[in-house]
Amino acid sequence: MSAITDQQLVDFVYAEARMLDERRFEAWLDLFTEDGYYWMPLEHGQTDPRLHTSLLYEDKLLLRVRAERLAGQRTFSQQPKSRSHHLLARPEIETAHEWHAPEKGQYVVRTAFHYVETRLDQQILYAAWSTHQLVAAEDGLRIRLKRVDLVNCDSALRSIQLLM
Repeated sequence: MSAITDQQLVDFVYAEARMLDERRFEAWLDLFTEDGYYWMPLEHGQTDPRLHTSLLYEDKLLLRVRAERLAGQRTFSQQPKSRSHHLLARPEIETAHEWHAPEKGQYVVRTAFHYVETRLDQQILYAAWSTHQLVAAEDGLRIRLKRVDLVNCDSALRSIQLLM
């Protein structure tokens, strides 16, 4: 596989957010490695999801269950279905991150973003940072870990219906 460029990393993050906004959950799941995780810490500064309570800490199997539920017709809490919109700042390559090792095909990208989720007459706005740990595969980049740190993670939060 040829070297991954910074632009490819940036484009990947934008494409991933668009898949979520377009509710293309199956395609989004395919972006994860088989051992991939989605993590949303409960507190600032958490370093290990296994040692602390999290808002979300889901492996690919749990993400698949969530995606199938969201796509299903019998999900009554999603009638009508929620919609989302990501507004991303330009993703930054975290070259100083301990896991970032281009020579091993490992990359870390951090992105500040605003996320809006709407259903019926309710609209909820979240501000957050996402950190993607990406690995280069034969057919492109894959997500090993997506971490979403909400600015107000320690506040009382409404039910987050979709994925950020």
